[in-house]
This record gives sequence, C-alpha cells and structure tokens, in this order.
Amino acid sequence: MGMSLGSKGGQKADINMTPMIDVLLVLIIIFMVIAPTKSRGLDALIPQNSEGPVTPQPERHEIVVTVNGDGRVSLNQEEMDIAALHARLLALFKTGANAVVFVKGDKSLPFAEVAQVIDIARGAGVNRIGLMTR
Repeated sequence: MGMSLGSKGGQKADINMTPMIDVLLVLIIIFMVIAPTKSRGLDALIPQNSEGPVTPQPERHEIVVTVNGDGRVSLNQEEMDIAALHARLLALFKTGANAVVFVKGDKSLPFAEVAQVIDIARGAGVNRIGLMTR
C-alpha cells in the first residue's frame, strides 16, 4: 500500500493494483489448465462388417401419387379414379413396396383434395407420407 503526501489536507492512501492483477492472472491460468475438458459431440454408430452371407436388399420403388383434380389421381404413371387408389395401394404394400408415399398436387387445387389422398394412403397402411412441392 503506497502513501503519498499531499499539500492539501494530510495523508492520502493508494492501493497498488499490480500485485492483485498478477495473482488473478495466475489463478485464471491455473484453473484453465486443471479444468477437465469434456468432449462434446454426437454419438455415432459405426457400421460393422458382417461375417455372414450378404442378403440382397429388396428393390425399393418410389411411389408418387399425383393429384390431378376432378376425382382423378396418377399413381406413378398409371392414371385412375380416386376410389380405386385405396385398393391399388393395398396391393402395392402387400408385395413389400417402399414404405414411403409421396403426394404431389398442383398449386391451384384446394388442399382438401390433397388431404383426401393423404387420408386414403393412411387408410391403406402407409406410415410415411411426403408432400412434394414444385
């Protein structure tokens, strides 16, 4: 603690901050060195080599239902009435087709027609339905 003699009014005390700042910097460095470094990341599953015979994967086909309006839909390239869509989807999923059905509709169509096709697909046992946009 330093003291200075002033001309007006007696003694005045000053605190010397340099040693306190040095101590604080040393403490910060010590805490940074001894602080545990916890690794942060995502758990990843690494594919393992199989030792058994390789079984071929079933061929997966994309199923796209296009809503044409006026009660007509296209299942991939096959055009049909919306009433026949349920039976056709049931037949496709009995043979082990892809579990995803994509629904595509024109912007000018009311969403009720697209929602009706989604409802028919859900009724046929489709768990995953994707909406295609242009």
